[in-house]
Amino acid sequence: MLIVKKFGGTSVADKERIMNVARRCIKDYQAGNDVVVVLSAMGKQTDVLIDMAKDINPNPSKRELDMLLTTGEQTSVALMAMAMSMLGVPAVSLNAFQVAMHTTSVYGNARLKRIDTERIRNELDLKKIVIVTGFQGVNKYDDLTTLGRGGSDTTAVALAAALHADKCEIYTDVDGVYTADPRIVKKARKMKEITYDEMLDLATLGAGVLHNRSVEMAKKYNVELVVRSSLNESEGTVVKEETKVERMLVSGVAADKNVTRISLVGLKDKPGIAFRVFDILAKANINVDMILQSIGRSGSKDISFTIPRDACNDALKALEDNMERLGNPEISHNDKVAKVSIVGAGMMSNPGVAARMFECFYNSNININMISTSEIRVTVLIDEKETEKAMNAVHEAFGLED
Repeated sequence: MLIVKKFGGTSVADKERIMNVARRCIKDYQAGNDVVVVLSAMGKQTDVLIDMAKDINPNPSKRELDMLLTTGEQTSVALMAMAMSMLGVPAVSLNAFQVAMHTTSVYGNARLKRIDTERIRNELDLKKIVIVTGFQGVNKYDDLTTLGRGGSDTTAVALAAALHADKCEIYTDVDGVYTADPRIVKKARKMKEITYDEMLDLATLGAGVLHNRSVEMAKKYNVELVVRSSLNESEGTVVKEETKVERMLVSGVAADKNVTRISLVGLKDKPGIAFRVFDILAKANINVDMILQSIGRSGSKDISFTIPRDACNDALKALEDNMERLGNPEISHNDKVAKVSIVGAGMMSNPGVAARMFECFYNSNININMISTSEIRVTVLIDEKETEKAMNAVHEAFGLED
């Protein structure tokens, strides 16, 4: 059996935890399995490196930032190989260039294109545990790139797909996928299993357990994921195409504070204006989420939308550079907002879910700024300071308590 195991930063934060992970991987190896391990940078090392960069240059180039950040994972995998060797098991550490993991050239948010598996296969044939850097790849210029925060999950799923692995286990500091963040909602309940679609929406909407692109890739290549804790032996949560349990009306609640709302007021009310706005943002590689357009009045209209908070400066600059093309609207932004979402495949066959959510917000005296829906999701934009109250209220309203 071939197993891909991914461990996050908290799982390898210090010597004791590195040795713990090494022993867990060796246990599977000694049971006769081929083992590929994907690691994140130790603890908060990525944040430390970002702070170091910004201390030197407040606005470093994304290429050089990727060059710096990829050293975090390289440190983790080398130390892990040393730990396994100390425990008497042959292991080899490989970075993205050595594998090689080919990506697009968008520094800071690259996407995996393909993985060469020959080197990994050769090392597995030599009966070694193979330890690979997560979060990174190499572009067509032979530059190192990073896959965005949480990208090690995507690395693990991509490797599992490319190697046709039997299992892909994602280890974190929580022991599975919960109905809400258990640090915010104390009565949150761990789920035994969840569908790809539900998990994808939860991940995209702020549930920090899995990187959304990793779930997207797992669904595409039918890689069954198991989310488990690196700190205990509990079973965890299985993410797969279909679940055996009866579908709940709502499976989970997620919140995302990494949000900025941008408003364009006084746009001309004519065909093509919305295209111009979002074409400008697309060319600046800015991902837009919720969109609200007002009804035209007196020849003008307004458009509001949300983007990741860390993309705000780039978005404002792109829009301001094209003011004449847009007809010189008034631009404003608000980063003191948050998205709160409910997700559940059961919504498709049950009317009134949104109404119940809005009633819950009304009873809690929480104002809604924007609304976005899909077949299995309802998302609202609210004041950031109301986030925890909203999550707890919605979690209780839909009966998700443990």
